[in-house]
Amino acid sequence: MAKIPAYKRMYSSLKKDIQEGRYMPGAFLPTESEMESIYGVSRTTVRRAIGILTNEGYLSVTQGRGTQVQDISTSQHLNKITSFTETLRQRGYQVSTQGLAQEKVAAPDFIRDALSLKEGDQVYHIQRVQCADGKPVCMMEDYLAANQVPGFVLRERGCVSVYACLEEDYGILLKDAIEHISAVSASFTQSQILRIPVGAPLLHSRRIANTEHGALICSSLYVVAERYEYQIYQVGRA
Repeated sequence: MAKIPAYKRMYSSLKKDIQEGRYMPGAFLPTESEMESIYGVSRTTVRRAIGILTNEGYLSVTQGRGTQVQDISTSQHLNKITSFTETLRQRGYQVSTQGLAQEKVAAPDFIRDALSLKEGDQVYHIQRVQCADGKPVCMMEDYLAANQVPGFVLRERGCVSVYACLEEDYGILLKDAIEHISAVSASFTQSQILRIPVGAPLLHSRRIANTEHGALICSSLYVVAERYEYQIYQVGRA
């Protein structure tokens, strides 16, 4: 079996230490020389491992201050369709759903436009709050075109994911999506649900996802900005 490079071993070990709480969110890591001693590696190895964890969102390096552990700073790549829930799980967080409401309603005007529906067409309106390690981090609202998924039921599970339900229960795969992201301030209601101060920064994501048959779902997310981040992967120039 091939030997695992030192930087990968340190990366895995340090990542585990962060996930298990040895280094808490907001805390600064030991100095590079101290990390050399703790993990038994070279300075180059320390920097390479920290570089990977920084790119993944676990750490933030500030010149003159040091390397700080981030609080649920999950990176979601925007060059492929991934859900908020899937991204949190990939980071090792225990994801759960706090509250769930689903009803079948006539599509509002803005949803008819977004999903190319006709007047009188119906949608499934789904609302829920997603938590990471017990902390509410996102308010979610989905509108799902009822004519594409007749009889849709979002099953109650430990964690409710519309994308997972579509794939696992209905065999529906998403082909592509367009997403708009903006910054907003938390309203009173949002502050109470997400347990943050009124006016705290939120990331507002509005996404329309399509199947091969056309637009299927319009999603609106309000995410606690300090607990989440998006990562954009770019290649070359146009």
